[in-house]
Parts: sequence; C-alpha cells; structure tokens
Amino acid sequence: MSGVRLSRRGVIAGAAAFCALATDSRATRRLRIGVTLHPYYSYVANIVGDRAEVVPLIPVGFNPHAYEPRGEDIKRLGTLDVVVLNGIGHDDFAERMIRASENPNVPVIEANRDVPLLAAVGQMAQSRGKTISGKVVNSHTFLSITGSITQVQTIARELGRIDPDNAEFFTKNARAYAQRLRKIRAAALAQISEAPSASFRVATIHGAYDYLLREFGLEVTAVVEPAHGVEPSPAQLAKTIEQIKALDVKVIFSELNFPSAYVDTIRRETGVRLYPLSHIIYGAYAPEKFEIEMAENFATVVRAIREEGGATQSASPEAAR
Repeated sequence: MSGVRLSRRGVIAGAAAFCALATDSRATRRLRIGVTLHPYYSYVANIVGDRAEVVPLIPVGFNPHAYEPRGEDIKRLGTLDVVVLNGIGHDDFAERMIRASENPNVPVIEANRDVPLLAAVGQMAQSRGKTISGKVVNSHTFLSITGSITQVQTIARELGRIDPDNAEFFTKNARAYAQRLRKIRAAALAQISEAPSASFRVATIHGAYDYLLREFGLEVTAVVEPAHGVEPSPAQLAKTIEQIKALDVKVIFSELNFPSAYVDTIRRETGVRLYPLSHIIYGAYAPEKFEIEMAENFATVVRAIREEGGATQSASPEAAR
C-alpha cells in the first residue's frame, strides 16, 4: 500500500508541477501584436522591445493603397492578441480581415484616437478619406513627428492595459523613443532661422504630406495628383501644369517611386523644382525604418526651403563667433 500511496503522491506532485509550469508559460508568453503599416511596425517594435512579437498584416512588397486581403494573411490574424490600427482611412482593409478571421473580437488599438486631424484635400477627399466628426480626414498622421509621438503614447498606454506586467517597461521605452523623434525635428528646424514667409507656396504630388509640412509652418497650396499611384492623362497633366503656374508655386514635393515621366514633364514645363519625400510604405519592416526615413524627409524639406529662398539658413556656431 505504501508503494501505491507514494505513486499517488507522485501523480499529485507531478500534476501540481505541470499546472505551475502552464501558469508560468501563460505569464511569460509574449504578446503577438498585429500592425498594418511600416511606421506602426517601428512604433510598436520600439515600445515593446523583446517582450512582444510585432506581426505585419501585409507582407513585404504589397502596397497598402491597393492591398486586398489574402487567405493566409487572414489566417495569421487569427493568432494575434491585439491589433494596432491607423483607423482613419489608411488601413480599412484590416477591419475586413478581422471580421473574416477566426478571431473577430481581437482587441484593437486605434492609434489616432488623440491626434488632431487635418481635413483631406484633392483626390483623397473624394475617394479614400474617412469621415470623422463631419469632415473627411487626412489619414497620413504618421508622416509627422508630432502626430507620431501622440500615437506612440496611445499605443504604449493601451498595450500596458493589455499586458500590465510590462506596462512600466512599455512606458519607459515610449518616452525614450519619443525623445529620439523630437531630436529629429529639433535638428531640422534648427537649420532654419525663421519660418518661411506666406509667399513661399508649396504643392504636393500626393496628399500625404500636410502633417509633415505643418511642422515647418507650411500650408499646402495645391495637391496635383489625379489619384494615388495613377499616372494622369494628357488633359489632367496640362491642367496640373496650369494650376502650378497660376498659383506661383515655389516648390513641389513629390513622392519617391512616383512615375518619373510625369514628374519630369512637370519640372520641364513649369520650371519648379521637385523634391521627393518618402511615404514610408515600401521595403522591409524594421524598428529603425521610421526614424531613418523621417530624418531624410525633414532634411529634404529643409533643403527645399533653403535652396528656394523660403528662409535663411541658421548661423553656425563658428559664424557666430
């Protein structure tokens, strides 16, 4: 009988150990966090570090403007613990994916919940924007340091509620990341001694850069694209050129990878210089991608302002001596 009792004690002890192990496994399992766009991958990766896994919903090589959910992508969504969304028109496909997945009630973090939104203009207002509080909004808040910092803070706070054991860690990382982003903006603005004058008019090929240009005090005079990624007809191109001339535009901010024939024709016919900006939607997902490409965007805007006479260069420490 003593052998039987010992066996039972062993079974009980083993069961207790298994339960403890399972509980520990659940406690230490990393969150799987879905993201829709490259900037959000960078935001979340910098917030969570090695304490969660960041999972892109769109594979590398797909453009979110034209993305149609695939079966394997919807299946992957069913394995996620939470999804971070732009939520204001740039990733509406994700809402369809969530509804079609095995996990339709997955928690969703609306990153733009606390971001002041600009109205959409041009083709975006007609075809792609989302109506919020009675206006069609510009969804490209991630192309701004100010808007990005607000989103990072929102994401960190909400992830902390879902994973309270790591809430302090997430908050600390979000603050450090926000500080690095502020330095990008400060370094760029320090190169310009004063804000561009009201006569310094700029246009954009794509309606994505209003938030970015507002960081420099610039208002977009015109958006000249016919539709995102679509090369204009000859009639549309002629109308665009007339509009640029009539508005006395000093600089046009183009988009990297935009059809070169279109850009070259505008430059030749108007004499206005075009400066390319990154939309941050191409290439591999990486934690550092947003910082790198936003720093390049800010440097491009500074160069445009200085080269086209929008403002004078800030004096260097050496010149001031």
